Amino acid sequence: MDSDKPKKINRRAFIKGAASTAIAGGAAVTAGCKGKGLLGSSEAFALEFQEYFKTHYRLMTQIEREKTVSRLERIARLKQDMDIKIDTTGPSEKVLYGYAFNVTRCEGYMECVQACVKENNLDRKSNTQYIRIFEMEHGQMSPDQGDGKYFHMVPKEGHFYMGVQCFQCDNPPCVKACPTKATWKEPDGIVVVDYDWCIGCRYCMAACPYWGRRFNWNQPQIPREEITRKQHYLGNRQRVRGMVEKCTFCIQRTRKGKLTACAEACPTGARVFGNLLDPDSEIRFVLENKKVYRLKEDLGTEPKFWYFID
Repeated sequence: MDSDKPKKINRRAFIKGAASTAIAGGAAVTAGCKGKGLLGSSEAFALEFQEYFKTHYRLMTQIEREKTVSRLERIARLKQDMDIKIDTTGPSEKVLYGYAFNVTRCEGYMECVQACVKENNLDRKSNTQYIRIFEMEHGQMSPDQGDGKYFHMVPKEGHFYMGVQCFQCDNPPCVKACPTKATWKEPDGIVVVDYDWCIGCRYCMAACPYWGRRFNWNQPQIPREEITRKQHYLGNRQRVRGMVEKCTFCIQRTRKGKLTACAEACPTGARVFGNLLDPDSEIRFVLENKKVYRLKEDLGTEPKFWYFID
């Protein structure tokens, strides 16, 4: 009598079965691909297929990482007729990145937002932004109370401004929420995402208390002349639809000894970025000599992003 009832299946078995079906189907498509394929050329399709089903980036050998980067660069040449350089520079010893934001200096100009969008190859069609600037009335203490969509001349009298982005938490709830371990904290404190391993479930977005993550509902669109070609595998390389992405403290820049794009673009000096382990760094000076506080510190996330006043 019970044979007609649908059988229950747990999530692990479902995912395993779906993965097997996807791999089998993908192999069949690859085998039947002749001449021009779905992506414009059979070579591009084969390269992207390998890239999609590769082993997790963190488990790769150096040779495997080099092959992965080579495939990504070749895909860019085949599909976009563009030379892209993808870096894999890892964290340096005795480096722990931190950020501080001066709420008495920011005047809401948003040059930081524009610089971030360009540097990190963010989708222009959906106006994706890693950074949000909130206009706050005096007496307000949290961006929850502010206006993140103001459109008028700034600064506005009687108001101040707070920037919010990924806070690169030392105890990041987003990492714990990810079912595929596609996101993790690097030794230099940067929380990264392997975009090839992200399944787009958005659990990390729900777990983040700082509005730090973005989901690509559509294939990101960037004008060809505005694409930043110096990219990092775990940073500003071009993403695809269905991926969650986030600020990485401009890993492609900072691991080369440069400032983040937002800090470099800030016209008022409201943004301070640096190595928390360097006693002579500006970020350490701020922490040791200014009145500083962290947002939602009671949650125990230990964000490496501080607000301060002169």
